Amino acid sequence: MIVVTGATGNVGRPLTRALAEAGHQVTAVSRHAAAVPDGVRHLAADLAEPSSLEPALTGADALFLLLSGDLHVAGTSPAAIIGHAATSGVRRVVLLSTQGVATRPFGATRIAMRAVEDVLRESGLEWAVLRPGGFASNALWWAESIRARRVVAAPFGDVGVPIIDPADIAEVAAACLLEGRHTGGVYELTGPEVITPRRQAEAISAALGSPVRFHDLTRDEAKAAMTRSMPAELAEDTLTILGSPNPAELRVSPDVRRVLGRAPRPFAGWVGRNVAAFR
Repeated sequence: MIVVTGATGNVGRPLTRALAEAGHQVTAVSRHAAAVPDGVRHLAADLAEPSSLEPALTGADALFLLLSGDLHVAGTSPAAIIGHAATSGVRRVVLLSTQGVATRPFGATRIAMRAVEDVLRESGLEWAVLRPGGFASNALWWAESIRARRVVAAPFGDVGVPIIDPADIAEVAAACLLEGRHTGGVYELTGPEVITPRRQAEAISAALGSPVRFHDLTRDEAKAAMTRSMPAELAEDTLTILGSPNPAELRVSPDVRRVLGRAPRPFAGWVGRNVAAFR
C-alpha cells in the first residue's frame, strides 16, 4: 500500500489517481474529508500531529510526504513523521522538498526543509527527494480576476523562471515510489523553459480565446495579497525568488527527462487542461 499525504492538492491529486489507475492500493491523506478516486481509502490527519498519521501508515510500504509551509513553524516536528513511518514498517519515502534548499539554503523555511531531508537520509529507509521550482498551478491565484475582469495582476511581469506542471511532479513521484532505481536520488524539477508572468497571461488568453490584460503589481501589493494564504516569511521568500531569480533558479533541469524519458510539459499544456478555472 502507498500513502499519499496532501492527497487533495495539485500534486497529490494526480499522484493518487495515477497510482490507483495503475492498480496500486492507495491511502489518501488530507486534513479534511475529501472525495477520492474509486478504490482509494481516505483518512483525515493533521501532519502537525505526526501520531495522527499512524492509522494510515499501518501496513503501508511507501509514503509520499508533502509538508505545507505552516509545518515548519515553531512547535511542530515534521521530521517526526519519518520516524513514525519507519516504526510502522514503511520501507520507502518520497519527500516533496523545494528547489530553494539548494539555490537559497539560508532562509528559515529552507533550513527546516533541509533538516527534514537530512533526517530522511539518515533514517535507514529507502528514499528519494524531489525539489521542484515554481508551480504552473500558481496561476490559479489569478483565476478570480480573470473570470471577473479578464485581468492578471502580478509583480515582476517580465521576470521569468522555468515553472513546472504539477502533473510532471506527480509522475516523477510515482516513478520514485514504485521503482527502486530512484532510491537515493535528489531530483530538481523544472519546466522546459523560462516563462514570465506576462507570457503566462498571454497563454491563458490564447486558451480562452479572449484578451487578458496584464497589470503589474508592486512588491508590497503582491505581498499583501499573498499573506492572506501563506506565512509572511514564505511570501517574502517567494517574492525575492520571483523578482531576482539567481542563475540556479533560471536553469532548466534535465531531471524530468532523466526520470520519465520525456521533456517536461510546457505551461500552455497545463493551461489547456485547466482552462475551465479561468472561464
